[in-house]
Amino acid sequence: MKKAIEVFGEWAVKGKDKGMEKSHALPVGEMLDFILSKKKNDFTFLDLGCGNGWVVRKVAKNPLCIRAVGIDGAEKMISNAKSLSSDSTEYILADIDIFQSKEKYDIIHSMEVLYYLENPKEVIKKIYKDWLKDDGRLIIGIDHYYENTESHSWQEKIGTQMLMLKEKDWLEMFKEAGLKQIKSWRANKNIEWEGTLVISGKK
Repeated sequence: MKKAIEVFGEWAVKGKDKGMEKSHALPVGEMLDFILSKKKNDFTFLDLGCGNGWVVRKVAKNPLCIRAVGIDGAEKMISNAKSLSSDSTEYILADIDIFQSKEKYDIIHSMEVLYYLENPKEVIKKIYKDWLKDDGRLIIGIDHYYENTESHSWQEKIGTQMLMLKEKDWLEMFKEAGLKQIKSWRANKNIEWEGTLVISGKK
């Protein structure tokens, strides 16, 4: 098994990061609508596992966004993000498992990342304690989860370790971290697809 950072670094070299952007566009669109549609005040935004930075660039265009930052552990992903972005966005090359943020954010977003981490429970606790501002919101999207049987073969196909958890397990992590107003739903669900599991909570 390769490390996820290695796999996605290879994908970035091959241009597969653009395919990830297309495949995730609909659920991420739902997630961003949920967190941004009622925003009335300026906000800062952090994307965990930002890939080529497409979500960071999208959010940076919102007139209320005063800072948009992306973090990824794959050097080539960060390189691609910087090459595609303007000065209005920032990117950090870092291992999310051990990264310590010096800043706090109003919104922290993550799409298809947390189940690759060594200890997502501890990362969510760290996000709540040290990365989120008071009244800040964490929102994550996950396609690899127990109820989505189509995803059960992905670990073998992709060749990297993936944590398989049920929806209730992810919800429990949010509760244990201290997050409130927790909400979950399946984004982009249809007859052929169980949908992206979205979970959101506030500090």
